[in-house]
Amino acid sequence: MRKLHLLFTKDGLQWQISKEKKILEEEFHFPEEDSFLNFVEDRLETVLNEKKFEEIEIFSAINHFALMPENFKNHDLGYDLVSYNSNTNPETEELMLSINKKFGVQFYYTFPKYFYQRIKSMELPTRFNFSGEKFLNSISVRKNKEIHINLYHHQVEFLAFEGKKLLLYNNLDANSEVDFLYFIMFTLSKINFGTEETYFYVYGETAENDTFLSELRKFVKHLNIVTENKANNHLIMN
Repeated sequence: MRKLHLLFTKDGLQWQISKEKKILEEEFHFPEEDSFLNFVEDRLETVLNEKKFEEIEIFSAINHFALMPENFKNHDLGYDLVSYNSNTNPETEELMLSINKKFGVQFYYTFPKYFYQRIKSMELPTRFNFSGEKFLNSISVRKNKEIHINLYHHQVEFLAFEGKKLLLYNNLDANSEVDFLYFIMFTLSKINFGTEETYFYVYGETAENDTFLSELRKFVKHLNIVTENKANNHLIMN
């Protein structure tokens, strides 16, 4: 069965087509300064109209989310919870839920209604998920204090663990690698993680963010690049 994998980031779209776990095609689309207004919508139409597949899997890394304990049941508060982290509009955004049983948490997140309705109109088996939930499922925690960083194009996801307990998840949009570094070092100070005692694990677009990594190495003692996104091997989509 041919399966389409879609990853939506803050301003781009990545897709893969696989068959029996083998990646057949993949493309990555990010707007430039001179790109037209509905760039991502156009790229989505292209893949939905021109490619052949029987199933769709969607991951949203758009940073409209709220993290709650798994046993939280007041789902009618979902939009309000997300609005504490980012501006939301129920008229244009669909409220979604992803549950991570491994760490006992759940993500409320919103996803653009246009994308949601267009994908559903294909009338194919479809599964939506939040990138943070997939990121959590992909890692193992072994040290007392750990930071896991998933790098995207102009975006970073960040997990903090103490004693194998999830303390923090965040998702930052930025155009500067300096912003990434400032955000992570500021967060460490807030949760009382020392740079010498904390183990850092990095995933994703490491080559694209090499300046950030070289600067981070100046401040931390333990830094490991676990997985680098390469052709046919991308952390969130695989």
